[in-house]
Amino acid sequence: MKILILNGSPKKKSDTMRLTDAFLKGLNKAGEHEVNIINVIDRDIAPCRGCFGCWQKLDGHCVMQDDQNAILDLYRDSDVIIWSFPLYCYSMPSHLKAVLDRTIPLIQMKMVQLPDGTVRHEPLADFSKIHTLVICGCGFPNWDGNFNAMKLMCKNCFGDPDIVCVPETPLLNVPAAAVVADPLLARFERAGEEYAASLTLSTETIAELEQPMISAEEYIRNVNGQ
Repeated sequence: MKILILNGSPKKKSDTMRLTDAFLKGLNKAGEHEVNIINVIDRDIAPCRGCFGCWQKLDGHCVMQDDQNAILDLYRDSDVIIWSFPLYCYSMPSHLKAVLDRTIPLIQMKMVQLPDGTVRHEPLADFSKIHTLVICGCGFPNWDGNFNAMKLMCKNCFGDPDIVCVPETPLLNVPAAAVVADPLLARFERAGEEYAASLTLSTETIAELEQPMISAEEYIRNVNGQ
């Protein structure tokens, strides 16, 4: 399989990418895949200008000549796309959002109405063959309410993908927390094996991956230095 990983963390030592790396390790156990990891923060990707020049050309490329067109080529040709990013203001970091905004060249101006009444732009690329997975970590101690906006955005943009939301991810880079972090990384590795076999994750697996590593009370005490 061709796998594209869009790493939206701005940090070299990314908490969320530790989870994604563990997942990828499990994914590759049955055989090595062709993997492209894009560290988005290192790429030259301007914000979308809303000029719709791409809808005039309809060649799958943006009229702005920066690094986005190479990403669009990989995107269109991938079997699996993993969006890996930390939660920023209840969404994705701005530099990764720029990548998402500028996938507009992969759709057309023409609109279609789906059986459920939803209106979408007609795709220019074949999205039916692309499996999308979202791995998002955050520094809050629990799940409730923190990921809701991001999940709705990803559902609308990617067509109801598998989404894994992980709280307390700063613990992954705290050596003293290895006793709780390492079992989570092991669960992500097993999840990668499951995904390789079925290209989806069960609701039970997602629930296991999203389980906080320690209690909210203990996490808050540690963050506050108490």
